Formats: sequence, structure tokens, C-alpha cells
Amino acid sequence: MTAVEQSRRRGRSEQKHTAVLDAAQALFLADGYERTSVDAIAARAEVSKRTVYDHFGDKERIYGAVMDRVSERLLVTVKAAIEEELPEGCDLRSGLLSFARRVATDTFSSSDFTLFRRLLGMSIGKRRITGSVRNAPKELFVGRMASFFKAGAIITENPWRAAEHFIALTFLLALDTLDPAVEGAWNEVDEVLVDGVDTFLRAYT
Repeated sequence: MTAVEQSRRRGRSEQKHTAVLDAAQALFLADGYERTSVDAIAARAEVSKRTVYDHFGDKERIYGAVMDRVSERLLVTVKAAIEEELPEGCDLRSGLLSFARRVATDTFSSSDFTLFRRLLGMSIGKRRITGSVRNAPKELFVGRMASFFKAGAIITENPWRAAEHFIALTFLLALDTLDPAVEGAWNEVDEVLVDGVDTFLRAYT
């Protein structure tokens, strides 16, 4: 097989891979995880059932791959926010508040985040998916919490728990508050973020 033929073959394989992910994502959202079959995914992707199994192995791995693809796009946003809003040596309150505001603004209303939450809410999302990167944004934030601890900026023996507390006090409460249809909703979200940051700092500094 020539180099050109190999390149074309890889291209066709990548197209099929993407087609399966696109089909699975659409079906998971429309019909739910349990009601979506590999047969249906193959039919929508216009590939054989064998192709689906060759690329992914089983339906659970397809779900994991769909989650990974969405998570990777969100990861770019969170990584940029950490690097730019929480540099080493920054004023902790100012940095955490800027970080929280940026992540909320850039992700809450994004289609990727909406998709991520809907997929994660399915029954399969409550089980561990081997190789999934859906926790990668949190892991990045945990790493920054660990650096704050080493610098003496926060007091904790468990950076992971500190990160979870911060997320609960800010993003999770803000999501419960946010209703885009209500006028002034984002102002209330910002109040939640400010209160959450201050509560976190009272507990960890």
C-alpha cells in the first residue's frame, strides 16, 4: 500500500469515527442512553455495526468518547481561565473571583456545557467511564489549589476537597440560581459567586 493510499484510508477511518460520535451524541440526547442501541448508532452514522465495534468496542465506550470530546472543549476554557486569572502570586480573592466570573460567563450559556450536563445526567454518567477526561477541568483546578497550599495562601491538607468546596459554593449554587429567562438573573449569579468566594476564603485562610 502506497503512502497516498494509507493517508486516504486513515482519512476514511477518521470520518467514520467522527460520524459514529456525532450519531451517538444525537441519539443519546434524543432517546437517552438506555434506549439507544449500537444498531441505531450504526444506522444513523451510515456505517456497519462491525465498524462501530472496531472503533469503540461497546456502547459504554462510545458514551465515554462522546463525553471526552465535549469535556476537551470545556477543558480549553477552564485551562485558560486558570492560567490567566489565577497566576502564581496573584491576590487570592481577586484571582478566585475573576476565575469564577470568567468560567461562569464563558461556559454556563455555551452549548458544550449544556450538552455536558445533559449527558452527565444520564444513568450511565453515574458510573465510572474508563479513560474519560470529564474530571480534567476539576483536576486542573485541584492542581492550582495545591500550589496555593504550598505557597501558604490557603490552609488545607486536602486540595481536592478544597476545590470541591469552592465549586459547590460558587458554580453549583450559581447554576441553581441561573434562569436566563429571568431579567437580572446574571446579576444574582454574580452575587452568588462573590458570596461563594468570600465564604471559601473564610474557611480556608
